[in-house]
Amino acid sequence: MAPESSTKLDPERIPQHIAVIMDGNGRWATRQGLPRLQGHFAGYKTLKNVVMAASDLGVKYLSAYAFSSENWTRDKSEVAGIFDLVHYALKAELDMMMEEGVRIIVSGRTDELPSHVMEQFNEDIEATKNNSLITFNIALNYGGRNEIVDAARTAANMVAEGKIGADEIDEKLISNLMYHPELPNPDLLIRTAGEMRISNFLLWECAYSEFYVTEKCWPDFDKEELIKAIQSFQDRTRKFGAVVEEI
Repeated sequence: MAPESSTKLDPERIPQHIAVIMDGNGRWATRQGLPRLQGHFAGYKTLKNVVMAASDLGVKYLSAYAFSSENWTRDKSEVAGIFDLVHYALKAELDMMMEEGVRIIVSGRTDELPSHVMEQFNEDIEATKNNSLITFNIALNYGGRNEIVDAARTAANMVAEGKIGADEIDEKLISNLMYHPELPNPDLLIRTAGEMRISNFLLWECAYSEFYVTEKCWPDFDKEELIKAIQSFQDRTRKFGAVVEEI
């Protein structure tokens, strides 16, 4: 049964694409007197539940910031543990993703990822490619600036090869050169653990996303908090830079 609070949501105004910055796994673990990797494991369980909750509420796309291009500077054992956890989760949850109609994709500089992780990603991507209830975009070794640089390099190569003229480089072209141009831009960006910054996540795509910040660390984020975020989104008037008369 859906939580009572979900009945307050307008089903016609559910955000099509939600992006999440999953902050606070390490802090959550430290407060519990646990190793940081236990926090990441708890965060993985939360992410699984949030994907299912978002799908239940009618969200069609969920992008999760799993590992940034800056996270390589963390302790080597923590980085290795995170990638082992990603590999485990991709393998362990594949049957469930198939049953629940979840399509899996990945965003980031994947050529720099450990080979065993990408092998499992490729298996999951191929297996779920025809699923259509919700698309789960996992940002791994991802940086928003890197994505824009990669798109700019592709555009420059297109000019050098005579495929386009320099004056044909515009917002539409750059958008089409992002890692996954088939995804709509996020309507709502959620960040946990009270941090008030975008942290190099989907910089191009989140130009007009609505932000929702909660003090809860990611392992404590649940369906009720997701509903609160969507309620906050629905209470706002989206202007996209224009002047809109308040009713």
